[in-house]
Amino acid sequence: MTKIDQTPAIQGVVLAGGLARRMGGGDKPMRQIGGRPILARVIARLEPQCDRLILNANGDPARFASFGLPVIPDTVENFPGPLAGILAALDWTAAHRPEVAWILSAPGDCPFLPRDLVVRLDHARAEANAQLAVAASDGQSHPVIGLWSVALREELRHALVVEDIRRVERWTARYRLATVSWPAEPFDPFFNANTPDDIAAAERLAELDGG
Repeated sequence: MTKIDQTPAIQGVVLAGGLARRMGGGDKPMRQIGGRPILARVIARLEPQCDRLILNANGDPARFASFGLPVIPDTVENFPGPLAGILAALDWTAAHRPEVAWILSAPGDCPFLPRDLVVRLDHARAEANAQLAVAASDGQSHPVIGLWSVALREELRHALVVEDIRRVERWTARYRLATVSWPAEPFDPFFNANTPDDIAAAERLAELDGG
């Protein structure tokens, strides 16, 4: 079965706007692992699972031109954080793809995302009649990696602008939430490259993952 047979239309967004302070600044998803940018690996994992992808990033979008994806900035000014990127994706989807009810978000620094991420999250969401679904591994939730209802975008905007809520978990706690866990062996599929040491570790993991 194809992804369209298994799930409803899912709009994917890669959150690529982090400041990479622990990397010394710059665009963390553009760091190389095994001769490929981390972002290229993230896109390769998500494209077969989503029927369309966009990037959320602020600043000059031209730096991502080689990836051939729409680049959308935050729609809430001066708000650093993943919730702003998720809101931007919800707004973009509502404006450009009104037939789509769900988006998948994932950070641009997770090069080994599961190949069954969307299918399992969507199944758990539907089974639990949940409004949101997030990934977990090794006993830890990964709230930035999940499915979000486009219908909740105005509630998210209110939380950001009026209530100044910035932690993802604080907002998701208000809703019916499905959590789906993946095994962390032989390695955690939600490994993220935050430091130079992480990049070195990712090089070794890439070999386990097939290059």
